[in-house]
Amino acid sequence: MGLTIVQRRFASQVRLFTFIALLLSFCSSAIAVDVTVVDQQTALQDGMSLEQDRNWREAIRVYRAALKKWKDDEALKLGLRRSQFHYSIDRRYLDDSFKMSLKPMSLDAALSLYDDVIVNLQGYYVEPISVSTIVAHGTESLWLALGNEKFVEENLRGVSPEQVERLRRKLYEGYWNKRVPHRFSAQEVVTEVCELCKSEVGLDCGPVIMEYVFGACNCLDDYSSVLTPTKDKDLTGNIEGKFVGIGIVMEADLGAGMNLGQVLPDSPAFEAGLKRGDVITAVDGQDCRYMSTEEAASLLSGTAGSQVQLKIQRENAAPFSVRCVRREVKIKSVAVAKIIDSQNGIGYIQMTGFQQNTTQEMDDALRKLSAQGMKMLIWDLRENPGGLLNIAVEVADRFISEGVIVSTRGRAANQSSAFRAHAPGTWDMPLLLLIDENSASASEIIAGTIRDHHRGKIVGRTSFGKWSVQTIFRARFGTSIRLTTAKFYSPNGDTWGKVGLKPDIHVETGPTDRPLGDVDLVNDPDLQAALQFFTSQEYTKR
Repeated sequence: MGLTIVQRRFASQVRLFTFIALLLSFCSSAIAVDVTVVDQQTALQDGMSLEQDRNWREAIRVYRAALKKWKDDEALKLGLRRSQFHYSIDRRYLDDSFKMSLKPMSLDAALSLYDDVIVNLQGYYVEPISVSTIVAHGTESLWLALGNEKFVEENLRGVSPEQVERLRRKLYEGYWNKRVPHRFSAQEVVTEVCELCKSEVGLDCGPVIMEYVFGACNCLDDYSSVLTPTKDKDLTGNIEGKFVGIGIVMEADLGAGMNLGQVLPDSPAFEAGLKRGDVITAVDGQDCRYMSTEEAASLLSGTAGSQVQLKIQRENAAPFSVRCVRREVKIKSVAVAKIIDSQNGIGYIQMTGFQQNTTQEMDDALRKLSAQGMKMLIWDLRENPGGLLNIAVEVADRFISEGVIVSTRGRAANQSSAFRAHAPGTWDMPLLLLIDENSASASEIIAGTIRDHHRGKIVGRTSFGKWSVQTIFRARFGTSIRLTTAKFYSPNGDTWGKVGLKPDIHVETGPTDRPLGDVDLVNDPDLQAALQFFTSQEYTKR
């Protein structure tokens, strides 16, 4: 997705940089699990059953899979919306930065943060949004939070269910879709709600206003949200390509533990011998088999130099333990750069993101492959969720000598731009681009540019369809606001949001398992199709 970082100076905005990456708000796609849906009614029943079990993540997956087939089903949409709300609430109450610094806020401090949110939503979101809509979604978020186990456990111990339901009823009757003419009225309405919650159930103003703060973005797209201090720090680490940790991508497998989807090269986990597919069952002696991903991640987090002990279950092996020392882990954008066919001079570059260090890594990879005799290049952007807009433009500029690379159009004046190519430093070797259903945003900018300039062929499957730009606005108390502020367009003026860009050479299915940094010339159908194209008699006669 596209993202611009903006420093909030309260009186003015100073733009730092723009980011385009797929940062899904509700469900990680790090370890994708296919969901099979048979019919609408069964999908709805399955989703509601998962909701009853408070398994919001799986409910979201079921509803999303069903809505791909029956996109206009209102019951499925409502189920997805409910599950997303509850999942967001659960995640907030597992976030120490939220619980320690945001939830306990005073009325004035919390209202000042809420005002930051309203100002930025009204001023910069790609579509106009009214204050009434913003407040209404905060009210909805609070109403749902009052029925959420974690919220109630944290804030309403000793309060009877009857008292909570009475408050929910009064909230619905008095404030549901209430007309709010301007942002100052919003503060008055939220203050009234705080007084109601205090008088009915003794609920402090901090938790109440935080539902309005974080619920505000629920009226926007899936890529807009308010970030806690911890989430803001995580995002900054992703942008910079570094973070403190042990270097794993994991997801909870209920009852089994934390399933490792990736182990980053040269990381503490890699050096400890951990592998993709391993399952963490305990962290420092604490059983994590029934934890959420966020709960286990909080146990794994720590300062550089500190140690963490993990109990590991590996397929067809006895359980064992490893000890890792946390340190700064650098995320390489270029995971592989090698010659895969020396006879024909075919180079291969696998790129996993567009971060601050990506352009330099790409330049180094191209020079290395050129020195090794590269005559043609296969550039792999499968599973690449995107990254920084300016980096996507810089990298595309290596292959396009002139003309527009991408343009952006937004509601705010500084969100509309056209980015152009420059002739110096352009590589002109034949090019094939690999994409799939998880190639998003910055990857789609590259694909659109390559296609519209007839610079090469695209191989694989239709891309994700994330053609929007997000801007990060720094707010008070260490928080930030991530907003969709523009859409981006290919050189020919096309935008493929929610549709995706189709490849020139379609490959029905990709590899079943592709670990980071792996190159499998035998079992990778996309790579085989690309090699076949480059080595075909028809092509070599050109």
